[in-house]
Amino acid sequence: MNMKASRTCIPYTCRRNQGLPAGFTLLEILVAIFIFGVVATTIFGSYRFIFSTSDAFENGITIHEAARNCLNRMTADLQSAYVSLPPAYTPPKSGAAADPYRFSGEIETVGSASFSRLRFASLAHVALEKNTRQGIAEIVYYVQTGADGMFILRRSDTLYPYKPFQEQGTDPILCENLKSLKFTYYDNEGDDSNRWDSDSEDFRYTSPRAVGIQLGLGSGSVSQRFEALVALPAYRPKAE
Repeated sequence: MNMKASRTCIPYTCRRNQGLPAGFTLLEILVAIFIFGVVATTIFGSYRFIFSTSDAFENGITIHEAARNCLNRMTADLQSAYVSLPPAYTPPKSGAAADPYRFSGEIETVGSASFSRLRFASLAHVALEKNTRQGIAEIVYYVQTGADGMFILRRSDTLYPYKPFQEQGTDPILCENLKSLKFTYYDNEGDDSNRWDSDSEDFRYTSPRAVGIQLGLGSGSVSQRFEALVALPAYRPKAE
């Protein structure tokens, strides 16, 4: 008995060899759809990763630019700080008026967070609008809550004579999306403090040698920290 040898072949090829109409089986179509789905998913995921990375990169650039501008402004102000020196300066007596050029740093609570506030005199006055008057300005850095609930850092700049300081909604904004702000004050021996009062006996009526700045910016749970250390141009030694 003659038996024909069995042959195996790819369905599409067999149909062509047998003279049957060319086409695809259901299995081939399903395999093709599966492969297309894998490729499409991979491509879509790659595009989504690229776009999300691009957004994060642009947001990071924006935060770094804001921090750079803020630190540059504060550095310029502090490098031009004005301190009254002896014999023009004498420790204030009880009930006497405070030194208009005093250096004062404290901690304040804004909302549910704590921030540093700094007040000092500086030659780095920034004239607004058409006012070209120059002189020694009282500079105050303070934090407020913005309309969106985020914290903002403002800079008050007032020429002499100085009125009692009051927060204003019109003071220029140094930076938005503020997460943290901390000033650290260093004395002549290098010891540090998070507070300062050059008109106080506790500090021996001296001024700091340098000021460290720690600035935190970000949105949501993301926060980036930036730091700078500024040496002050003038120093008043401790009163004996």
